[in-house]
Amino acid sequence: MEAELTTLCYIERDGQYLMLHRTKKENDPSHDLWMGVGGHFEPGESPEDCVLREVKEETGLTLTEYALRGIVTFSDGDWVEYMFLYSASGFDGSIGVCNEGDLVWVDKEKSVTELPIWEGDRIFLRLMNEGKPFFSLKLHYENRVLQYAVLDGKPLELNKK
Repeated sequence: MEAELTTLCYIERDGQYLMLHRTKKENDPSHDLWMGVGGHFEPGESPEDCVLREVKEETGLTLTEYALRGIVTFSDGDWVEYMFLYSASGFDGSIGVCNEGDLVWVDKEKSVTELPIWEGDRIFLRLMNEGKPFFSLKLHYENRVLQYAVLDGKPLELNKK
């Protein structure tokens, strides 16, 4: 089994995140969900190379101030993904058209509480909004349902509905 390597970036401006409403790709496991921008590593890329390229490709923006906030490990059965999570507060350029969905500036609190997002995303967005320094988060899903989460090696209590 080979793990996937990805980046995800939450671009911030005036108390808002630039969110991607994923509506345009066929067979997208995140179809109709909201998230930051990012994607898969290309051969030879560092995490910084990947996040800069993906943000430019998906938004048209060039990041000028950004920080690695954490590493998120996703698992579901035999599938594993290591995601390098970034936030950015500086950028140049103007937002273009994204071929994966619609880009919308959304209040940070709304992105966590009201938008349809992956359950695990609620955890790392909360950690970022609380200003938690660098963290390692493991999120284990089964059939798209979050089963457990581990933050910096310690199990987290999940709010089961």
